[in-house]
Amino acid sequence: MNRLARCITVGAVAASAWFTAATAFAQSAPAAAASAAAASPVTTPPPVFNGADTAWMLISTVLVMIMTMPGIMLFYGGMLRSKNALSIVAHTVASASVITVLWAMFGYSIAFTAGGPWFGDTSRFFAAGLIGAGVGGHPIAPGIPESVFFLFQLSFAIITFALVLGATAERMRLGVTIVFAAFWMLLVYAPIAHWIWHPNGWLAKMGHMDFAGGTVVHIASGVTGLVAAIVLGPRRGFGKEPMIPHNLMLTVLGAGLLWAGWFGFNAGSAFEASPRAAGALLATQVAACAGAMLWGFCEYVRRGQWSVLGMMSGAIAGLIAVTPASGYVGINGALSIGAAAGVLCFFAVVYFKSLTGIDDSLDVFALHGIGGLIGTLLTPVFALVAIAPVTATVWTNCIGALAVFAYAGGMTWVILKVISLVMSLRVGAAQESVGLDISEHGEMLAPSAPVQG
Repeated sequence: MNRLARCITVGAVAASAWFTAATAFAQSAPAAAASAAAASPVTTPPPVFNGADTAWMLISTVLVMIMTMPGIMLFYGGMLRSKNALSIVAHTVASASVITVLWAMFGYSIAFTAGGPWFGDTSRFFAAGLIGAGVGGHPIAPGIPESVFFLFQLSFAIITFALVLGATAERMRLGVTIVFAAFWMLLVYAPIAHWIWHPNGWLAKMGHMDFAGGTVVHIASGVTGLVAAIVLGPRRGFGKEPMIPHNLMLTVLGAGLLWAGWFGFNAGSAFEASPRAAGALLATQVAACAGAMLWGFCEYVRRGQWSVLGMMSGAIAGLIAVTPASGYVGINGALSIGAAAGVLCFFAVVYFKSLTGIDDSLDVFALHGIGGLIGTLLTPVFALVAIAPVTATVWTNCIGALAVFAYAGGMTWVILKVISLVMSLRVGAAQESVGLDISEHGEMLAPSAPVQG
């Protein structure tokens, strides 16, 4: 009860601080606008946005949101043991919720305001100036309202951390996930997004090419998952007992939603309904199919059977790898990148855990870390000047990848070690044995079914 009282008190104080600060920002903005209007009799015409671009970006935002909820929930949930299937839903919803609130408070401003080479300024703290008459577009996407740009980038922040949950599944406490998500988004994701996607970022100034998140999303989530798995330690019985997916149909359904949502993820990163967006969508489909075919073939050579999970994993690998390249490459480039990812990620998934002994539960690093690295390094190789200026070399993109590997990995280790000083990172042995669905949530996927494993 004392712990509950403290949690309620902390929550009330945080809510009060949010309300007070947000009210101050909301009241100061109209006052400043009124003073400016009184000082100058000149009436500024309202900004004019492109209706088609705005509609496309709203659709793309919804598509990316669906990738997380329910896409990631189903894709990961089906691969877990039945006793932990609901826990991934809880962790996904909880992390998405805290990231949304903190994105509005601080994250968006850190990532996408001018600031300096490392992070933005405070001009958009508490989402100040995002909504209202006369509010224009963001310099990166001037043809759409900035509120739409804000939401689209929020959907990326949400899914990036959701990907990490596959590495920590079946043992991390929900409370730890919430705190981890909060600090990771503010200290890791938002600065990295600024480095690469804001024109003032130090990697952007070097010419680093990442159209839709091969480095920002996939390398960052992959290395974060790897470090988190190391800090947490393996699941009970890892390497000694089979940990078989309980429902592959859920995983296939989730993969299908991810595949469809990826069109908004990549083509939406053009920020307009344009030929470049169409080209990114085409590259996305081609790479996914190349990855599915090559991974499936590798499974057939290795086992003599065509694995459904393998083909869907190959499609995801192709989608991951083409993410940074989708707005820069043609069909041949997308085909090559998807094929390379299908083969290399297959071998990473098959051998990484057995060679290292690291229990990355759902192979987040082998898929997203390796797939993101493949795409990041191959983007300058296959980029076409006819589509967009080629600003990077393989070496330039390699520097960016190494920087994100080092920073995301190092900060993840620090964040989790600090959290471990306050609370236990993982559930107890008895809770893990019975499953997180029962021990943490008091619920079961199917009450009539026996608890698996």
